[in-house]
Amino acid sequence: MKDMFDLTGKKAVAFGGNSTLGSAMAKVFAAYGAEVAIVGRNIETATQVAEEIVQDGGKAKAFQADVSVLSDITRVADEIKEWTGGWDILLNAPGKNSATPFFDLTPEEWDDIMSVNLKGLVFTIQTFAKAMIEQKRKGSIINISSVSSGPPLSRVFTYSVSKAGVNSVTQFLARELAPYGIRVNAIIPGFFPAEQNRRILDEARVDSIMRHTPMKRFGEPDELQGAALYLASDKASGFVTGSLLRVDGGFGAMTI
Repeated sequence: MKDMFDLTGKKAVAFGGNSTLGSAMAKVFAAYGAEVAIVGRNIETATQVAEEIVQDGGKAKAFQADVSVLSDITRVADEIKEWTGGWDILLNAPGKNSATPFFDLTPEEWDDIMSVNLKGLVFTIQTFAKAMIEQKRKGSIINISSVSSGPPLSRVFTYSVSKAGVNSVTQFLARELAPYGIRVNAIIPGFFPAEQNRRILDEARVDSIMRHTPMKRFGEPDELQGAALYLASDKASGFVTGSLLRVDGGFGAMTI
């Protein structure tokens, strides 16, 4: 059974691999044998994650890129290709959030959040999937969605809309890329201690979340590792594409 999750010889690219949740998933890829490119807007935190992987016996290298800038995506793709020769796994884990009320929302904030959460994801997949097809590399693309993708959460209008878009992109591209042997899936995390949701977690909101979460707690970053590893492995999930895999403590199963 161990062989089902063996990623030895695989090359993984983790956008947002320097974040709390992204780094946990990038680390499990490395622990199971993949070489991992850690890509973040902040090169210092990306370097720290890469160094932690190397210290644990894995292979990783840090790269700087802002996913909202197309020229950054194409540049870093060339840099990663020079390092690894190509890639088999693409993780899209960057994210930006805001609690701005709908009537106070500005075009600048809308564009900023959408550029990271949705536009950046689309053009990252376009760039990296095109290279996979050209190199005749089958593989796995894993997008990080959110429980706010549907039904939407209060207080995070733009974020919820962007994550609903991630779900749609995931399922559309699963169909588009299947003929090339490229699988496209999304993980839908529940509430985890990630940077972008801490600012909106006041006492009343935490109480509301706990009442809506059957497991009555927040998730821990390493609890996303199994889902990410499963979707990354061709042997474990070779016939899985277009799926939206919930890791949410039962949040999505609750009504009243």
